[in-house]
Amino acid sequence: MTDPTKAPADGVGNGGPMVRAEGVRKSYGLVEVLKGIDLEVQQGEVFCLIGPSGSGKSTFLRCINHLEKVSGGRLSVDGELVGYRQKGDKLYELRDQEVARKRRDIGMVFQRFNLFPHMTALENIVEAPVQVRGESRGDARERARALLERVGLADKAASYPSQLSGGQQQRVAIARALAMQPKLMLFDEPTSALDPELVGDVLDVMRGLAEEGMTMIVVTHEMGFAREVGDALVFMDDGVVVESGHPREVLTNPQHDRTKAFLSKVL
Repeated sequence: MTDPTKAPADGVGNGGPMVRAEGVRKSYGLVEVLKGIDLEVQQGEVFCLIGPSGSGKSTFLRCINHLEKVSGGRLSVDGELVGYRQKGDKLYELRDQEVARKRRDIGMVFQRFNLFPHMTALENIVEAPVQVRGESRGDARERARALLERVGLADKAASYPSQLSGGQQQRVAIARALAMQPKLMLFDEPTSALDPELVGDVLDVMRGLAEEGMTMIVVTHEMGFAREVGDALVFMDDGVVVESGHPREVLTNPQHDRTKAFLSKVL
């Protein structure tokens, strides 16, 4: 296993891909969930992760945002190591405050919407820019209203989460993540908790982000979205990358038997 306290000679912050994973491992006790993930996500790319439940997709996403610490390997976002600072040939773990400061540049949308139930849609969006970025409440409210309009919910600013459908709550959650003006958006199966008729509105918002050039990593079971919008696709199983390529190629002409077996059940 790669020791995360040791770094190879090459430095970080050299530009290049938005996300680079090199031999990333993650264990919980004796259970190894990620077993050496190597991949790159280019700037402006929509990168889709597919695979069965328990394959490590969501864990990898959480490692990118340092909600989980890697057990081995190296993970960088926009040329900067996630969770560590390099000095000489060693890596030193960042303090929690430094991790939080870097995390604000990465938006994350979860399966469950995680909105504050006691706040209106507008207030949910305003809170982080004010508390984390130190924006004035007036500026944050102005941007929040623009974001609600962007996700088709301009008329729901004063509504509480309990007054919104699941799809509307998820669109508010996307607007909340965008309010931090992130360089990277992570989506962890954003439509899996929604009724089928509500999925389309959320995917339409994500399509709009893709058209605007937002770098996105999307864990999804929506194969149509991956085929239509994705620039790259990875199939994961049992903590490893089994197959990768352009979404249309992987979905229509998979090369690995495990990929074929999985797709035969979901397509």
